[in-house]
Amino acid sequence: MPSAIAIKMIEVQAFGGFEKPLSYLVPNHMISKIQIGCLVRIPLGKRKVIGIVSSLSPKEKPNENKLKNILSLVQEKPVLNAELIKLARWMSTYYASSIDNVLESMIPSAVRDGMEEKTKRFIKINKQAPYEQTCEKLKNSPQQKKLFIYLKNASSELALHDTINLLGVGISSANSLLKKQFAIEINKTIKRDAYKDEFSDTNNNVEQKICLTKEQAQATREISISIQKKKFQPHLLQGVTGSGKTEVYFQAMEEVLSHGGGVLFLVPEVALAPQTVSRVRNRFTIQNEEVVVWHSHLSAGERLDAWKAVTSGHSRIVVGARSAIFAPVQNLKLIIIDEEHEPAYKQEENPRYHGRDVAVYRAMLNQGVCLLGSATPSLETLHNVEIKKYTKSELTKRIDGRELPLVHLVDMRKEAQREKNIPILSQPLVEALRQRYYDREQSILFLNRRGFNTTMLCHDCGNVEQCKDCSISMTFHRTDGYLRCHICGYRKPAPSFCTSCRSFEILKKGHGTQRIEDITESLLPKRAVIQRIDADMMTKKNLFRQTLDEFRKGKIDILVGTQMIAKGLDFPNVTLVGVIDADLPLRMEDFRASERAFQLLTQVSGRAGRGDRAGEVYIQTYAPHASSIQFARQGDVSGFVEEEMEMRKEYAYPPFRHLVRHIFKGRSQDKTSYYAEQWAKTLEANPIEGLEVKGPAAAPLEKIKGYYRFHLFYLTNNVTRFLKQYQVRRKAFPLDHEIQDIIDVDAFQIS
Repeated sequence: MPSAIAIKMIEVQAFGGFEKPLSYLVPNHMISKIQIGCLVRIPLGKRKVIGIVSSLSPKEKPNENKLKNILSLVQEKPVLNAELIKLARWMSTYYASSIDNVLESMIPSAVRDGMEEKTKRFIKINKQAPYEQTCEKLKNSPQQKKLFIYLKNASSELALHDTINLLGVGISSANSLLKKQFAIEINKTIKRDAYKDEFSDTNNNVEQKICLTKEQAQATREISISIQKKKFQPHLLQGVTGSGKTEVYFQAMEEVLSHGGGVLFLVPEVALAPQTVSRVRNRFTIQNEEVVVWHSHLSAGERLDAWKAVTSGHSRIVVGARSAIFAPVQNLKLIIIDEEHEPAYKQEENPRYHGRDVAVYRAMLNQGVCLLGSATPSLETLHNVEIKKYTKSELTKRIDGRELPLVHLVDMRKEAQREKNIPILSQPLVEALRQRYYDREQSILFLNRRGFNTTMLCHDCGNVEQCKDCSISMTFHRTDGYLRCHICGYRKPAPSFCTSCRSFEILKKGHGTQRIEDITESLLPKRAVIQRIDADMMTKKNLFRQTLDEFRKGKIDILVGTQMIAKGLDFPNVTLVGVIDADLPLRMEDFRASERAFQLLTQVSGRAGRGDRAGEVYIQTYAPHASSIQFARQGDVSGFVEEEMEMRKEYAYPPFRHLVRHIFKGRSQDKTSYYAEQWAKTLEANPIEGLEVKGPAAAPLEKIKGYYRFHLFYLTNNVTRFLKQYQVRRKAFPLDHEIQDIIDVDAFQIS
């Protein structure tokens, strides 16, 4: 390497499976631009890969003559700040994920790919070109003259392509004017702003006087104390549905913003983002605050522009789903986790982090407040309150004195006896739906599954159509006549005869949202508008938003949906909620089944009676005496928590210990099972202190996407200590190259 080139040595964490950072040299012309967190392109063997500058001074000084130069900067500014790099290191250690995988997940793909900002060509007249003389020169070029005159009469520059299309002239005419310098071109950056039209129909940009309830005022004061201390503090805001938690969030946001701090506002589902963005923008746009949207369903361009707005410090408020926890907000002092109990905050792909827990750790790094909100807090969060790691505020009443909805339990066993078959919609629920329709009020029907019918069953041989790659029955979808696997996405045309015995006696057993939609349409007048909303239907980018907007405006009478409509949404004219097959979550092979059933029923019931009219909820169940259903009916959070905590403590389940899931997967069932059993024997022969091992066993969904899966569960008091000992044993364990194993810390999904 020529000595004339001044160089600097740095460490780069390469993406693509590299555990340790690599040393590189920086050419002289790049030295002033290189900072920790910069995204660079580097040579690696015969490849050119992307990496993050992790250190400006390598711990070990390698031989400079053997090092290569970095090739280029991918982005001018650092893509990660020092705080996010610290967060990535903690996540890598705690969640047993490679550091490069964590770092890569923090950076939007558009940023990693070096995507450019969107620009648009504008054109304006060159005032230095004399008008009369120029028109004379253009007399033989009528299209150029037409464009020139139009530009002369314009008050400002015009969008080039819009203008030539309007005038019916060609692009060559515009280019000729520019070449002759009769016109001037201007390139403007066009900002791609997600949900830029998301403002509510009323109170838009109108500053209103906010009157807090006594409970809201008390909660605001308690949270304000934490903010003013400028020290790390997780704070739980527990409030019944409709109690005004959002206004308390806003009060906390205003205080943080007034002191120059930044805010992250997380919601559990992308579906909730539009409503939340609308509320936040309506409140803070009048204070000249730009609100950025951040989640995985945005276009690449929208994500790039959101990232630039945040990294530049132009925007101090980010609203988004789980991945928004990595938004590089400057001077971050408040993180709000709405519906903190939701399992959607847990990522089920590598890195398998929990967004709520990462938020708490990030708040600690920033000495800020992490505000956790829920009507039905997770037992983990309530346990942290009990041991005084978290502080807590409560809202026990709905705002404006609104009553909680009246909840009716419908015993479907009695309905089946009365109807002499198994009805899908009970008679009390049908009558209530009809009454609400005639009263011009709206209803929601909730079912925790998708599709038209859950299975296609042969009446003669009992065969059920199964996915070829997953151990699960396929679901029939009436809209296109296909069977679909809701695990891997495989689909095939629904057969007209049994694929096992060739019988034509095929029954469609079970019911999904499509079936509920059909039944409801048959029971109500034809003019009633019924709309289904689930993940299958919401494939188009804005269809979900449009459907909710029509429902909010009263254009839809009944909304039929899955979990997407069970939480967080606020529709004042909804006075009836029907829950179909309410005990479905209780049939899951999961110690959290009761907690999830209670939370889901409480949340979906909270969608009713949020306006001026009283609400009612009909819960259809075959297990009316189940404690979670009874507690949800009574709205008794403390009663449920007390009973459930007692059970968890008895078995030392979370939150009293951490649960780690260890999955073995492979194409061969026998080989996968063998290695899971051998690993269990290794742990039995050389046990880890303080660790309880359960398994191995076949996963409830034994086969997914062609891979067989067997798992073990570990219960431990200390994840970090366990992982250190686990990794020593794992390195010494010879695993066949055809078998993969996965560690999932603080596991939520056990299927």
